[in-house]
Amino acid sequence: MFMKTAADFIPKIKRAGLLMVAGLLLTVSSFAQSLKIATAANLQSIIEVLQKDFKQKTGIDIEPIVGSSGNLVAQIRNGAPFDVFLSADMDFPETLFKAGLSTKAPVVYALGSLIICSNQDIGFENWERTLLTRRIKKVAIANPASAPYGLAAVTLLKKDGILDNIKSKTVYGESIAQVNTYITTGVVDVGFTTQALVKDPANKTKLYWKAINPKTYAPIRQGMVILKHAGNSPQAEKFYQYILSAGAKRIFEQYGYRIQ
Repeated sequence: MFMKTAADFIPKIKRAGLLMVAGLLLTVSSFAQSLKIATAANLQSIIEVLQKDFKQKTGIDIEPIVGSSGNLVAQIRNGAPFDVFLSADMDFPETLFKAGLSTKAPVVYALGSLIICSNQDIGFENWERTLLTRRIKKVAIANPASAPYGLAAVTLLKKDGILDNIKSKTVYGESIAQVNTYITTGVVDVGFTTQALVKDPANKTKLYWKAINPKTYAPIRQGMVILKHAGNSPQAEKFYQYILSAGAKRIFEQYGYRIQ
């Protein structure tokens, strides 16, 4: 009778070992390849809610990279491996599309709401006049060159003839997230920001605010694109469709965004 020795099993053991290693590598790869979502700073709080809801519905992990829209665009142009870009406006994603850095034209996923806000009860009945008083020493605005909410605020103040008069009081934040920090910590007396700040349940600071009439500034149409880096990723497409879904829209509305 032919008897197999230990040596006869070595090739099979090697094959089994290789298969196990390959399986482990695939598993690690699947965990490592979470979607990288370039996220405008005004979405800093809401992206966590969207992230959780999307994972629950699809099982797909996302990794948000939060920053001002302009800075994120600069990173994308320099080869940052992002899959989807959620901008605070349409101009930045439109620029990426024209440069061939996105797979299709941008779409609007929400309309932003600009507010004036403070952690002091300074009264906003006539906020234009209040900003000119000695009581207000510092006014925070996001950098208009890279943050669309900052641009909206600057445009509004220019139109009202106030910007030059408060020039010495103005403190520019790198992003709307930095402006929010300035407001909540009292570094500034008042700031222009997104309504999402006061709608965020995680914010425990008592804030006083007033919504700016949306007719007085250009609509903050927030745009989204799938980036070239994602290729034909079905996961990226799923996230894209999710952001446009009724469920995601309800979340946006809860945080003070308007839906077209």
